[in-house]
Amino acid sequence: MAVLVCGGAGYIGSHNVRALQARGEDVLVLDNLLTGHAASLPDTVRFIHGDMRDTALLDSVFSQYSIDAVLHFAASSLVGESMQRPLFYFNNNVQGMQALLETMQRHQVNSIVFSSTAAVYGEPDSVPITEEAPLRPGNPYGDSKLMMERMMHWAAQAHGMRAVILRYFNVGGALPGGAIGEDHRPESHLIPLILQVALGKRPHITVYGDDWPTPDGTCIRDYLDVMDLADAHMRALDWLRTSSEAGRCLICNLGNGQGFSVRQMIEAARAVTGHAIPAQTGSRRAGDPAQLVASAERAKKILGWTARADITAIIASAWAWHQSHPEGFAQKS
Repeated sequence: MAVLVCGGAGYIGSHNVRALQARGEDVLVLDNLLTGHAASLPDTVRFIHGDMRDTALLDSVFSQYSIDAVLHFAASSLVGESMQRPLFYFNNNVQGMQALLETMQRHQVNSIVFSSTAAVYGEPDSVPITEEAPLRPGNPYGDSKLMMERMMHWAAQAHGMRAVILRYFNVGGALPGGAIGEDHRPESHLIPLILQVALGKRPHITVYGDDWPTPDGTCIRDYLDVMDLADAHMRALDWLRTSSEAGRCLICNLGNGQGFSVRQMIEAARAVTGHAIPAQTGSRRAGDPAQLVASAERAKKILGWTARADITAIIASAWAWHQSHPEGFAQKS
């Protein structure tokens, strides 16, 4: 039986592909390469270049291969872009989820692990954020992810599907050894942007607002190592395979439970890289909450999962990747 990884050529998906292979899983990747990189995948994985909204393609994949579970990472995920292109986000994310769930139902595949986001919470009333916090997404990206969650909830009730929905916070780091890492075009994530300054690829890092209601005036986020995140997906897959509860959606937050401000992240990167990393203050970005920090107690209790890497380790593994691949997956061998 195979595990289908939708969006498996993306940053988080490709690290999960490596984690699946490391434990002997038969892995099948579907990706349209809109933001993913075929070079991030090992040669031994079966790769299908295609779009999840293509129902004929999905039917062909599910008919040709014996699939017992799906890991779903295929979604557009930039907050700022979603504010400018909301209809594209709903089309790509929500329509893609509908096509996948309908295909799973037709082929009687009932287990899915879904890559969700803290963006479903919007601006929280308090931190750390638990799974019972109000769901008030402040941008189309978060709203699309919440719609996808609700679709799984109702599909579970109607058709006996089972899902683990992992709402994670900011993700960073790279595969140990630096073979793969984070490479977005254009880049919008804080850690790689900071490290691009250290590499001399940017003159400075822009801090979007220094007047937020936080101790140093900059936004606070909870950072999670990408391999710790992959470990959570492996545990979620095991839970689906061993749980007898049909029609259940388990929702778990994933995070370190500790927030770091943008200024703290810059200081940590300066310490890791030994570079000055100049910073300039810019205007706030629309849709950004001031503070997002996770409570991951449910994941610890049910999945036996805890984050292990601290912020220094996360930045250090990312730095190893960026140093060895300053042009990302376009790096010449």
